[in-house]
Amino acid sequence: MMRRHSLARKLFMITSLIIIGLLAIVLVFESLFFERFYRSVKQHEQEKAIHKLIEQVEPLQADEQAIAYAIGSAMNEYDASIALLNEEYSIKPLDIYVIHMQAGEHEIEIVINEEGIQYDELPKKLAPGEELVVDGIYMDQHDTVLHPVYFYPETVKPETGLVRVQGTITKLLLPEQRSFNPMYQDMLIADMLQAWRPWELPELNEDSYAYATTQWRDSWSGVPYIATLGKLQHSSSFIVMMSSLQPVNEAISMLRKYVLVLFPFIVIIVIVLAVVYSRYIAKPLVKINAFAEKLAQLQFSAEPPIQTRDEYGQLSRHLVTLSQNLQRALEELTERNEQLQVEIATKIRLEELRKELVANIAHELKTPLAVMKGYAEGLQDGIADHKREAYLTHIVREADVMNELIMDLLELSKYEVNAITLKLTHFDIVRLVQDEVGTFAIQLADKALQVELITDELSQPFVIGDKKRIKQVIVNLLSNAVRHAEPGSQLILTIKPVAYKKVEIELYNEGRPIPQQHLPRIWDKFYRVEQARDRRSGGTGLGLTIAKHILQLHHSQFAAVNKKNGVAFYFTLTEGSAENEHEN
Repeated sequence: MMRRHSLARKLFMITSLIIIGLLAIVLVFESLFFERFYRSVKQHEQEKAIHKLIEQVEPLQADEQAIAYAIGSAMNEYDASIALLNEEYSIKPLDIYVIHMQAGEHEIEIVINEEGIQYDELPKKLAPGEELVVDGIYMDQHDTVLHPVYFYPETVKPETGLVRVQGTITKLLLPEQRSFNPMYQDMLIADMLQAWRPWELPELNEDSYAYATTQWRDSWSGVPYIATLGKLQHSSSFIVMMSSLQPVNEAISMLRKYVLVLFPFIVIIVIVLAVVYSRYIAKPLVKINAFAEKLAQLQFSAEPPIQTRDEYGQLSRHLVTLSQNLQRALEELTERNEQLQVEIATKIRLEELRKELVANIAHELKTPLAVMKGYAEGLQDGIADHKREAYLTHIVREADVMNELIMDLLELSKYEVNAITLKLTHFDIVRLVQDEVGTFAIQLADKALQVELITDELSQPFVIGDKKRIKQVIVNLLSNAVRHAEPGSQLILTIKPVAYKKVEIELYNEGRPIPQQHLPRIWDKFYRVEQARDRRSGGTGLGLTIAKHILQLHHSQFAAVNKKNGVAFYFTLTEGSAENEHEN
C-alpha cells in the first residue's frame, strides 16, 4: 500500500498520467489527422512514381511492347491502374500482360487482353522455366500471337476452333495481388477523366513536362480514388495512374473501433507497469532513506543497504563511508571528551591536593616553629635558666622534625616528576626485613610489642627490586604499624609466594580498623584517618605516599585491608634468584 506522500505514489501518478496522456494524444491525432496524412503521403508517392514511369517510357515511344511492359510492371509494383492517353485524353489500347513461351522451334506470345480471363483464373506460380499448356486462338498469320482461352485444359483434345500449344515459359508479365479486369479499370479511368476534365488545366497544355493530381469518388461503388496525370515531355501523350483509397478508409474505421476496445486494456497495462516501475525506482530510495534516518539518530551501520553497481549503490556506499567517518569522529570526540573530563577532574583534584598540601605544610611547620619560638623567647628573656638545656633539646628536636618533613617533601617531589630511576638487583628480602626490624628495637620496647616473622611457605628468599627503595618502604610500613599498634600486642610479618614468580610481604598490627571510606585515601599526602591532626602520633604524613610511588615503580600489587582486630598492609615483588644476587 503506497502512502499518500510517498515517492512511489508520486512516480506512479506521474508515469501513469504521462503514458496515458501520450497514448491519448497519439490516438486523437491518429483519428483526426491520419487519413489526411495518408492521403498526402499517398499523393506524394504517386507523383514520384508517375515521374519515374514517364522517365522510363519517354525513350521507348517507338516500341509499344516495351511501353506496355513498363506500364504493367509499374501496375504490379504500385498496385495501381495505369493507362497511356493520347492527346485527346483517350486510352491507347496496349497488350500489357503477356506470356512468352518456347514451343519447339517457335516462340509464342500469349496476350491477355481486355476480353481476357480474370486474375483468379490464371495459373498460380507461373515462372520462367515452367511447362505450360494453353488452348486458344492465334491472332496473326504467322501463328506467333495467341489469345488464351483455357490454361491447362482438362479435355484430351482442344475444343472446336481452338488450338493447343505446349511449351516452356521464357518470360512473362502478369497482374499481382488484385483482380485483373482491364475493361473495368479502363472504364473507371474514363469516368474519372470525364469528371476531372484535365484538358481544361492550363499546366497540362504546356509543351514541357507537367503533372496534376486529383481525388475522385466512384459514384457507383462509393470507393475513393487518387489520380495523377503526367505529360510526356517530347510528345502529346499522357500517363494516368489511379489508386484506390478504400483500404485506408476501412483501416481508419476499424482502427477507431479497435482503439475503443483496446484503450481500457492499455490503461490497465499502463497502471500495472507504472506500479511496478514506481516501486522498482522508489524501493532503493526507501532503503536509503531508512538508512539515513538511522544515521540521523546516530545508529551507524557497517553494511550498505544496496549492493548494486548503479548510482543507488554508489550513493549507498557513500552514505556508509559517511556513517563510518561520523562514527569514527564521534568515537574520537567521545574519547577526547572523556579524556578532557578526566583531565578536568584530575586538575580539580590536583588543585584540591595543592591547597590541602599547602595547608598541611603550613600546619606541620607552624607548630614546630611556634614551639621553637616560645623556647627561644624564654631563653632570650632569661626565664628558668635551670631549664636551659631542656629548652635547647626541644628546639633541636623540633628542628629535626622540620628537617625530616622537608626531606620527605623533596623525596616525594622527585617521585612525582618521575626523576627516580630504580637500580634493580636480586636481594634477600627476609634478611632485609630482619635487619630493619632490629632498628626498631627501642620503639618496640617502649610499647612492649612483639614481632613474629613467618616464612614457612617460602622456598627461597630472593626478590628483584631496588633494595634501597624497598628498605624505605619497609621502614615506613614498620613505623606506621608501631605507631598504630595496641601496646603489648604483636606485629606479624608474613613473606610467602603468591601467583607465578611473585612474593608477597604482609605486615599486620593489632589496633583499630580503618573506616572503609578512608582506605583508598591513606596513601595520599598528609592524610590521616583522625580528622584532627595530632602531632603526638608522630610522622610527617608523607611516608605512605612515598611508599606508594616506590611500589608503583616496581609494578607491585599493594593495598591496606582491615582484618580481625587489626589492619594489614601488603605488597608484592618479583621473585629473584641467589645466582644473580648483586649488592650495590
